[in-house]
Amino acid sequence: MTRTSRRGFIAGGTWCLDRNRRIDAWPREDSVGIAWGLEERGGGPACNLAIDIKRLDPAIPVETIGLVGNDEAGRKLIAEAERAGLDHRQMHVSDQATTHTTEAFVSQASGLRTHISEIGVSALLSPDHFDFSGTTARFLHLGLPGIHPTMDAPWRDNANGWVTVLKAARAARLETNLELCTVTPERLRGLILPCLPHLDTLIVNDKEIGALAEMETTRDGRTDVDACAAASAVILPQGAMRLVAIHFPEGAITVTRSGEKIFVPSVKIPRNAIVGPNGAGDAFAAGFMYGLHEDWAIKDCLWLGHAAAACSLRSAGTTDGVVEWKQCLETASQWGSH
Repeated sequence: MTRTSRRGFIAGGTWCLDRNRRIDAWPREDSVGIAWGLEERGGGPACNLAIDIKRLDPAIPVETIGLVGNDEAGRKLIAEAERAGLDHRQMHVSDQATTHTTEAFVSQASGLRTHISEIGVSALLSPDHFDFSGTTARFLHLGLPGIHPTMDAPWRDNANGWVTVLKAARAARLETNLELCTVTPERLRGLILPCLPHLDTLIVNDKEIGALAEMETTRDGRTDVDACAAASAVILPQGAMRLVAIHFPEGAITVTRSGEKIFVPSVKIPRNAIVGPNGAGDAFAAGFMYGLHEDWAIKDCLWLGHAAAACSLRSAGTTDGVVEWKQCLETASQWGSH
C-alpha cells in the first residue's frame, strides 16, 4: 500500500446515548425481567469508533460528524466527545427533536444483547450535515444505514443519502468504510448495495456478509468461514472495495480484491473477564482500521482488531475497555488465541 501524507479519521453518522444495563434473562412478552447496573455512555459508530481510535492512539487526529438534540442527553454526548479529545466541530445540535437514546440490555443468561432505540434527531441527519472541505484525514468511517430515515431515503440523484456522503468523501480524497446495522436482509441489501461502488473497505460480521450476498454463512450456530469467503467473492465485484473483512466470535477473515484470503483466530478471553458485548464490533473495526492507517500487514490488522474487541468486552460501556494499542496487544498475547 502506498504511503499518504493524509492522517487521521473521521467517524460520521449515529451519535446516541446508550443506557447500558444487565438483565437476568430477556423476558417473554407480558412478563418481567430484572435489570441492574445502569451506565450511560455514548453509542453509535460516529461515537464508538472515534473514541476507540483515540484510546488506541491518543496522538492521532480524530474528527466526528453527527447530530444530537438540544437537551441533557445531547450535552452529555458533547461532553463525552470533549473528554475523548475528539474534534467535534461538526457535532450539530438540533432543537427539532430529542437526542437519539438506546436502552441496551445484556442478558446474564445468554450473554446476548438487545437494543431498543428512540431515534429522535437521528431521523433528521442528512448529507447537509457532512462537510469534508477542510479535512486532512485519511479515513471516513460511516454508519448506520437503516435507522436514519432521511439518510436512508433517495437524496437528489442518488439512491440514498449514504451514497451522497460517500461520493463527497471520496471526492475529498478520503478512503471510505461503512458500518452496517441489524435490519432485515432485504432492507440491508437495498440500502448497502448502492453504496458498494463508493467504498474502499467493508468491515462486517458473518451474518451481514451473508445477508448482502444472499448466502448462508452460519451453520448450527457456528460461522462457516469458507462460506464467508465465498460471500465476499460475490460482493467484491459489486463495489470498489480493495478488501472485505468479516469478524465473528471465533476469528476474522479478510478477502482482497485479488482473491487473497487471510484468516486470524480471535483472542481467547477468559469467561470471567467478560462483562458485556456492547461495542465489541466497533472496537474490532477500530483496531483493524488503525492497522490499515499505519500500513500494517493484514494479519496484524486483524490481530489488533481482535485484541481491541477482547479488551472492549471487559466493560459494559462501548469504549471503556479499550486501551492503547500496545496494551491491547499485550493483553491479547497473555490470553492467547482460539
